[in-house]
Amino acid sequence: MSAVTLKNITKKYGDFVAVDEVSFEVQKGELFGLIGPDGAGKTSIFRILTTLLLAEGGTASVEGHDVVKEFQEIRNKVGYMPGKFSLYQDLTVKENLEFFATIFGTTIEENYELIKDIYDQIKPFNDRRAGKLSGGMKQKLALCCALIHKPEVLFLDEPTTGVDVVSRSEFWEMLGKLKKQNITIVVSTPYMDEAKLCDRIALIQNGKIMTVDEPQEIINRFPKMLFAVKAKNIYKLLQNLRTEKEVENCDAFGEFLHLTLVSEQPDVEKVKAIAQKYNPEDLEVKKIEPTIEDSFIRLMREQNHLNEPKEMLNGK
Repeated sequence: MSAVTLKNITKKYGDFVAVDEVSFEVQKGELFGLIGPDGAGKTSIFRILTTLLLAEGGTASVEGHDVVKEFQEIRNKVGYMPGKFSLYQDLTVKENLEFFATIFGTTIEENYELIKDIYDQIKPFNDRRAGKLSGGMKQKLALCCALIHKPEVLFLDEPTTGVDVVSRSEFWEMLGKLKKQNITIVVSTPYMDEAKLCDRIALIQNGKIMTVDEPQEIINRFPKMLFAVKAKNIYKLLQNLRTEKEVENCDAFGEFLHLTLVSEQPDVEKVKAIAQKYNPEDLEVKKIEPTIEDSFIRLMREQNHLNEPKEMLNGK
């Protein structure tokens, strides 16, 4: 039995379709990522699965329980960490933990082994009000509160958004340890570099699932040879290359352009020849391996039948 199952789930807000017939399964003990930009439908899906929101169509279950008919059973079996810090800011760290433990009929001590590694990092701030904590500490406190009743499935909605790089890295290390304790983890994120840290991922855009698979398998299906191009006036070169009939797609990725050609047998010299028409200074061209972000942008184009290229998510 799967830990989480969605079949043709649809959610609308007026005429806006936030979730468009979404279907996927999460296996028990899996670390599953829902990857997509803001507005893709991730939070609506999480709220449906945690019984906080009703869908207009489709069915969903968590640990075999229907999200509509058996919502109470689900609430006792899941932990949920919403994207926005939602703990009581005027209560201290310890008071928040004790409050959530009491709600679930347990104590901090009863499940201390589960939260020990995380709680030990915030324990020195036990008497500090939650609203006065740093972003990384708020994140750890929220995770402790979501785990305090030892849930079977943990839902984390964009848990690393707005925290520093070090805190992001530490957070994913904590998830790896939790996974070893047979907790099913479903995490959403707009950060493409976090996708590779999941066992499997679903790429979502405009409320639609574009693909579900292991991160490396998605990358392996990238159908074209990919090149990175760099020059002094990179923006001008981007505009020029997008006018070339031989250039299939060209996107800005930091200091490089990522480019594919229409040709079936492209190579570095061919890309250089096209770029040199525009006399770029310090031209550099190299063949590269695609990333999840490259795959996402390509799938997004295919889904929407777009001819105009999209800018990269998060400017990364």
